[in-house]
Amino acid sequence: MNRTITVVGGGLGGLATAALLGRAGHKVTLVEGNEWLGGKSRRIEVAGQRIDTGPSLVTFPGVWQQILETWDSLGDGPSAETIAGVKLERLPEVGRYYFRGQAANLPVEEGHPWHAAWQRFQHEHGGLGEAITTLLTKDPWDPGILGAGKELLKRYGTRLTTKSYLDGLDWMPHDLKDVISIHTLNAGVSPDQTLALYATMAAVMAEDGVFVPKGGVYEIAQGLENLARAAGVDLHTGEHVLSVTPGVVTTAAATYSSDYVVSAVDGGILEGLMGKRSAPPRKLSCSGVAIFGVLEEELPADIVTHSVMMPEEPEALFRSLGKRQRPQETMAFLNYYRAGDIYPNTQPVAALLLTAPPDGKACSFEDDFVQRESRRFSDLLGLSKPITEMMTEHTILDPEYFAGFGAVGGALYGAPAPWWRSGPFHSPAYNSKRTPWLWRVGSSVHPGGGIPAVLGGVLISTRRMLRALQG
Repeated sequence: MNRTITVVGGGLGGLATAALLGRAGHKVTLVEGNEWLGGKSRRIEVAGQRIDTGPSLVTFPGVWQQILETWDSLGDGPSAETIAGVKLERLPEVGRYYFRGQAANLPVEEGHPWHAAWQRFQHEHGGLGEAITTLLTKDPWDPGILGAGKELLKRYGTRLTTKSYLDGLDWMPHDLKDVISIHTLNAGVSPDQTLALYATMAAVMAEDGVFVPKGGVYEIAQGLENLARAAGVDLHTGEHVLSVTPGVVTTAAATYSSDYVVSAVDGGILEGLMGKRSAPPRKLSCSGVAIFGVLEEELPADIVTHSVMMPEEPEALFRSLGKRQRPQETMAFLNYYRAGDIYPNTQPVAALLLTAPPDGKACSFEDDFVQRESRRFSDLLGLSKPITEMMTEHTILDPEYFAGFGAVGGALYGAPAPWWRSGPFHSPAYNSKRTPWLWRVGSSVHPGGGIPAVLGGVLISTRRMLRALQG
């Protein structure tokens, strides 16, 4: 029986869910408050050059492939790959990391002091990509998940957080442990608040590669939009949702009645839309300050696509973020694209991304935090002047901007769950007996892990929903 379904939120999770439900024959309407689709993933233009915001890389490409295969399995006609039009390109390295006077690529190159330890770590963990993809895409109650879970657990033993697991590796250099553990900021929190799985991800990314779609990461959002339109989804942008009640979504422009509602917005925002009042969360994931600029000239030839600047003391950064204070030194990314590389640009572009506390504050180009960290990163890269001074034009996004998406303080992944609930038994759940009309997807249900975590959660939640609708 075909049902009417309203999806609230047009980020990657909402778009993917709408596309699959529409492909299954249901009448789907998606409403998005912004004027664009993609959520934090957005395409902007600076001085006539294209730059994408939000996720910088695509990891675990098998998850994206499963989205396409699932869409194909739900109907006939042209393939999802053809309609989406996304072409992934593998980068030569995960990135180059600058830390305590050293620089190293992942995978760590031969001749580097960390090479032997990294080789051992990658040998033990690098082959677990298929197991992690299974965990990301299969229902926690699916018997097929047991083998993948065992594969991972036999590496960790009883050390189930990222910090406790890495602390137990007495053969690994301390600085390399810090480089591996900094990846937990992909979930917006410190290594003692995430599953040990986050340590493994660094090795898998080095083994299986990281990717950027030809044209930029926003091609993922556009590909999902193409699939949703091909599935007959009715897409509405610029409609701020005012309330969500059983079977009814009210926006500033219209009221949508449906059999089911799928929320792809922050969990705390959804609670407010449903008329529930709750105290602000004590803990929040991190926010960010992102500067997107067009460069006056190409950077030196040895600058890679994805560079990472570490703070001298990562623990001090984690403490500052927990207290919602600006750190003295932060973790920063530089995504750099030469003219014609990935983007169809005629000039080089760069995105400088600074990890920041969820304080909800605006941040200007001249802010001391921005200038200080820009100088530090530029010195590490061997540039003749700060990279911000090399930008002829720029756009800056800050915690105030991200707070506009609804999360308190601009926290990128809302309020984090305890580490033991950040995996299959996450809270909030996809669906509950108290609200059988409501389903959830998106980054607040699957924080961290970027695109594969969100899309993997879509697969699990949507498959459950389709089974329920058939039953």
